[in-house]
Amino acid sequence: MASIDPDYAKNLQWILDHDIDNLGLDLTFSVETDVFGVMQEVELKPGGSNITVTEENKTEYAQLVTELIMTRAIQPQINSFLSGFHQYIPKSLIQMFDGYELELMLSGIPEIDISDWENHTEYNGYDRQSPVIQWFWEIVKDFSQENRVLLLQFTTGSSRVPFGGFAKFVGGGGPQHFTIAIVPYKEHTLPTASTCINMLKMPEYKSKTELHNRLMVALQCGNQGYAFA
Repeated sequence: MASIDPDYAKNLQWILDHDIDNLGLDLTFSVETDVFGVMQEVELKPGGSNITVTEENKTEYAQLVTELIMTRAIQPQINSFLSGFHQYIPKSLIQMFDGYELELMLSGIPEIDISDWENHTEYNGYDRQSPVIQWFWEIVKDFSQENRVLLLQFTTGSSRVPFGGFAKFVGGGGPQHFTIAIVPYKEHTLPTASTCINMLKMPEYKSKTELHNRLMVALQCGNQGYAFA
């Protein structure tokens, strides 16, 4: 409650901490609240507008006000959220997961496993033995975690790996592994990406140093709004 409406929470706490019978607060078990942009009086319980808040029942009042603000007043929004949430994770399966497992399913894996990434990468015009590909993975293995995240976001649009690892990546048309595709080499050409299909488009650079330098420039530009091709 305090994180949503600190002032209201403070007022409720003041009521709970003081004897209110002789203060003339004139409170009843009804409050004014915003209902889709219109202020309306809402009863906290049946007949609430005719029930005075007293020292004896003030704890119940505070509980009902909190319940209204935290749930009843936003029930349509909660219902919409749960409807979408249960399309992703059926209600019948929720109890199978603890909080950490649910976080992984919703937000993805925070650490990036390079071996998993490499093992679930496809190539278009290259293969695993291509010098540029070997240089690429050597560079990525030497990257800091921050740069790995930048590379992942640059190429897929996501800063996290989905639950289940790189095998579970999807694109605009469904399941789509990370792919490195060859493009014509021109001097000063940077790698580009098609995030909708998780594809890194990379020229056949002449050296590992050139690849590293061009890749870092692309990641820095991409992090500042670089237009992906």
